[in-house]
Amino acid sequence: MAAVAALAWGEWMNRRWSRALVGDGEGAAGATEAVVVLGYRNPGPTANLVNRWRVRAGVRSLTPDRAVTTCLILSGGAVGGDTAEARLMATYATSVLAHDGRVLIEDRSTTTWENVQNVIPLLENVDRIKIASQPAHALKARVYLRRSRPDLAERLVRADDYRPGEWAAAKPLLALYGLWTLRCLRRDTRRG
Repeated sequence: MAAVAALAWGEWMNRRWSRALVGDGEGAAGATEAVVVLGYRNPGPTANLVNRWRVRAGVRSLTPDRAVTTCLILSGGAVGGDTAEARLMATYATSVLAHDGRVLIEDRSTTTWENVQNVIPLLENVDRIKIASQPAHALKARVYLRRSRPDLAERLVRADDYRPGEWAAAKPLLALYGLWTLRCLRRDTRRG
């Protein structure tokens, strides 16, 4: 019973975070859209499990409507290895997922804060912005964007980074980590 409760709680928390601080994007027909995929520490020469999942979530978040001009922005520097996470994710997106749309790479970031700051210039002329990562991590990035550029944060819409049952066994742990991360974020906000 406790395991079922933990799984249900993990699902609920991740679903809730995936829907926080986003609008519905209505009224933006024929609009431009950017999906920002945040990288995760990658020590090897190919995209790791987390980065592969994040890229899949980013690609499935792209609006399939041909009237919408979309762009996939991959963000992350060489934090855990010699090659920037963004470049590893781009290789995965194009060679494994066969994504043939527009891809932009931001390869200098070493933190989530830097991810957000470094993609801002790429978002200036975009009507809808989606941030794809694990839901608590994406929420953290949305908070950072709201702090830095409230005008751009108004353009945030939900990414397809939460699906019921996906990563089900890990969601309670991701929820605990998310609670800790968001608590630290609130503490830092109070400090200054």
